[in-house]
Amino acid sequence: KQWYQRRVAITAGIDNVCAEYGFLVHFFKVRGEKAQILFTNVMERTLSLLIKSVESYMEKCYDCIGIMFCAHITMHYHELMKKRGFGALVGFHNQLLQILWPRFTFVLSQNIHSIRETDPGKLSELDTRPHFITRRFGEFYSAIHTLNDKFPNDQTVRSMSLLQVEVENVILRMAAEFHGRQDQLVFLINNYDLMLSVMQCRTTDTSKEVLSIQELLNKRINEYVDEVLLPHFGGMISFVKDNEKKLETAGPNGAGIKVNEGYINQIVRGFNQDHKKSIDTINSDVMRRFTNFNNGTVILQSALTKMIQYYSRFHKILSQPPFKTLPCRMDMINVHHVMVEVKKYKNQF
Repeated sequence: KQWYQRRVAITAGIDNVCAEYGFLVHFFKVRGEKAQILFTNVMERTLSLLIKSVESYMEKCYDCIGIMFCAHITMHYHELMKKRGFGALVGFHNQLLQILWPRFTFVLSQNIHSIRETDPGKLSELDTRPHFITRRFGEFYSAIHTLNDKFPNDQTVRSMSLLQVEVENVILRMAAEFHGRQDQLVFLINNYDLMLSVMQCRTTDTSKEVLSIQELLNKRINEYVDEVLLPHFGGMISFVKDNEKKLETAGPNGAGIKVNEGYINQIVRGFNQDHKKSIDTINSDVMRRFTNFNNGTVILQSALTKMIQYYSRFHKILSQPPFKTLPCRMDMINVHHVMVEVKKYKNQF
């Protein structure tokens, strides 16, 4: 309400001084510099009162968005006056901007300092859902970005980039409060996803800030996918990674590779018996942990796709010497059958 009242006061002031200037020009029949001097003599006290009013209010104002909004209103009217060929308020507008921009910079720097000094241990109990700091930053960033589009300011862009870095750092510090790695990753993914969703409402998908958050999100999703697969398919994954390297360097017919038939039999039997249960468990875990259902779908499909890829690579390894003669190959489930099972979980959200 206060910002609306001040905008009304500025608008009314602009209309009045324009009318006053027109009256002075026509009544006293003056032009150019003489008209400017006469106008200054008449309106100086009124404009000074407005300046003092703004100065007094700004001393106690910590509303970054409101301050930037007032600065942009001032620049808008400055451009409007230039189009009208009315330069009598140039000094007044410059005085306002000399009050508004330093205050905006100061308050924004205080926000950055506050985030930098945040101690996660002193916050209320954390869970894996997005933290309110994340949403507030996303909304704050969107508002500042929208305003800055009209009258771009490089200092504002740099300050917002610094604020984003500090928010990313505090999210990492909060994630460290969780003991389990999966919980840490879920917290990071939920927060990055929320931040990205809010920012994309006001920015392009190719903006530097959005690409930065998207990169962080993708990195954590890939790490989480690996973490969620390990408890269920860890033996097969380790076998695939180890033996792919060995096959690359082995001689003809896999010479030099030691075959542990009992271990391979155990992997095959375990997958045959438990893969359906494991897929269902992964599905339930993703549904429970992620607040954005669309993001949950992406993560679930990534996990199941990666599981199929590992199983296909496992098949390929066992089809090559010295593994191709193992009897357990006859007991392996066809990759196509596993893909059919995975399709049951498509579009869960």
